[in-house]
Amino acid sequence: MAKTIGRIEAGGGTGVAITCDHTDDSQTAALFAQVAADEGRLDLLVNNAWAGPPDGYAGFAQPFWERPVSDWDALIGIGLRAHYVASVEAAKIMVPQGSGLIANISSFGSRGYLHSVLYGMSKTGLDKMAADMAVDFGETGVTAVSLWLGLIQTDMLLKYGIEEFEGFRIAESEQPEFVGHVIETLTRDPDLASYNGNTIVTAEYGAANGIRNSDGMQPISHRQAFGGGPLFPPAGAGAASAR
Repeated sequence: MAKTIGRIEAGGGTGVAITCDHTDDSQTAALFAQVAADEGRLDLLVNNAWAGPPDGYAGFAQPFWERPVSDWDALIGIGLRAHYVASVEAAKIMVPQGSGLIANISSFGSRGYLHSVLYGMSKTGLDKMAADMAVDFGETGVTAVSLWLGLIQTDMLLKYGIEEFEGFRIAESEQPEFVGHVIETLTRDPDLASYNGNTIVTAEYGAANGIRNSDGMQPISHRQAFGGGPLFPPAGAGAASAR
């Protein structure tokens, strides 16, 4: 946490580290209560709590019937349910204030097979969740979106010194800061309401809004590699569905 706080402060921001076990609904509720008490408002929730199989990425090497059913508890219980619980608590603050953005971190695993059956289920669930939350938000001024990230230049990935991963070039992938800039730009987008309920490809939104990696590279969209456009809302269901 200290490293993250340091990077936030180096960028001119203020970071506050709070420990929260997202398998415990009471801790999640307490976290949002603290934010409301300390700040008086909430403008952005980025749902990105996630846990893979207990044995790490090795758990993605087997077909689902050879895996323990308990994988569900991590990939769905945290990767999907915890996002719903956090969104409930965020909405209780955002709706009364008449504004706010809830952004679910999803992936192209919602469109094509990636990692495992449960991984794809959790990501597709996040897309559908944003689409349906948008209906409930209606004219409240609160927006819910799901973001399809491409390959991310995590510290773990970069330490291997490889040039390609799963067929995608590392140099053309997204830095974590790139995704942060995309989300921050979304919060200021005058057309934010038009994205309500939609899935957004971060690489494409970045390209359309002049957002690049720190080295000047424009991340490449994985849209075609996964066979097509966003899943939610269904084609023809909304003006922004082709974004």
